[in-house]
Amino acid sequence: MSESVMLLNLEQQIQHSRWQAADFLLKKGWMMATAESCTGGLIAAACTDLAGSSAWFERGVVTYSYAAKSELLGVPADLLLRHGAVSEPVARAMAHGALARTPAQVALAVTGIAGPGGGSADKPVGTVWFAFAGPGFDVAECRRFDGDRAAVRAATVAHALARLAELLASAR
Repeated sequence: MSESVMLLNLEQQIQHSRWQAADFLLKKGWMMATAESCTGGLIAAACTDLAGSSAWFERGVVTYSYAAKSELLGVPADLLLRHGAVSEPVARAMAHGALARTPAQVALAVTGIAGPGGGSADKPVGTVWFAFAGPGFDVAECRRFDGDRAAVRAATVAHALARLAELLASAR
C-alpha cells in the first residue's frame, strides 16, 4: 500500500474517531484537553477541525521541551531525568497535569519519537507513549509506528482518538 493511501486511510480513521469521541463527550457533558509533545498540536487541530468542537474541546497544550512539560503540566523534573520524556511515567504525569490545570474532565497525552532522528535501541523512532485520564479510566500504553515523521505523527493522532473513543464508550 502506498504511503499516500495509508495516510488517507488514517485521515478517515481520525475523522470517524473524532466524531465518536465528540459524541460521547457531548452526551456526558464533559470537556477534554490534550497534552502533546511529538504531535505538536495535531490532535488538538484534528479535534477543532470539527465545527462546534468548543462544546467538548477545552484546550490543547504543546509541551515539546522538558521545561514546557514541567512549567505547563507540572511534570516533575526528576521524573523526566530518570525516565526520559518518552516514558509511561511522563505520559501519565502529562495527562494528570492537564486535568489538574484545566477545567476538563478528560485528558489525552502523547509523548514520543517521530523521527527521523532521536531514537535509540530502547526507544526506537516510532515509539509513542499515550496516557488517557478521566472519570472511570486512567490508562497508559506504548505503541510503535512505522514510517517517516509524517506517518508516525498521523498514526499517533489516529490511535489517540480511536483509543479515547473506546475509553469514553466504556466510561461511567
